[in-house]
Amino acid sequence: MSSSLITKNALAQSLKSLMMHHSLNKISVKMVTDACGVTRHTFYNHFHDVYELLDWIFENEVIDELDEHCRLSNWKEGLMIVLNYTQENRVICTNTCRSMGREHLELFLYKTFTRALTGVIEDISKDLTTVVEENIKKEVSEFYSYAITGEFLKWINNGMKESKEDVADRIARMLDGTILYMIKKITA
Repeated sequence: MSSSLITKNALAQSLKSLMMHHSLNKISVKMVTDACGVTRHTFYNHFHDVYELLDWIFENEVIDELDEHCRLSNWKEGLMIVLNYTQENRVICTNTCRSMGREHLELFLYKTFTRALTGVIEDISKDLTTVVEENIKKEVSEFYSYAITGEFLKWINNGMKESKEDVADRIARMLDGTILYMIKKITA
């Protein structure tokens, strides 16, 4: 592991630790650097601000594992990875959702689901007799990504009381056949 990655991981762990006790918008770069024993200069060599560090945490703790689940055959497993991560990092995700950093969580979720749905839509499109234009694939992917993101944010805001399995099942019911239907309808 490179020294840059070691430093980023140390900063990430410091931020996550601080978020267990402080609201995200109350955490300063100085607090993060003091917690992990590096200088502010070192922090700024890697990130512009605490929010960029938060984005890096989300990207690096979820995305790598999710890549293999961007297919029609196993997208629900990918959904469960994100649900598990959210539940395992409940305080951090809730803190982010209820702070000025909410847009970072929303954007991360949106990008994550867009990535997964793009693979699903590619699989669906292969079986169609008509060619599906890229802009249509993008429209459909973006629409459903926002819908899934909304479900996640509702789940987080409601205290994650509903089981992960129930959330995943509801999303699966809503998506079952609708992506294919929309692609066929738009391309007809």
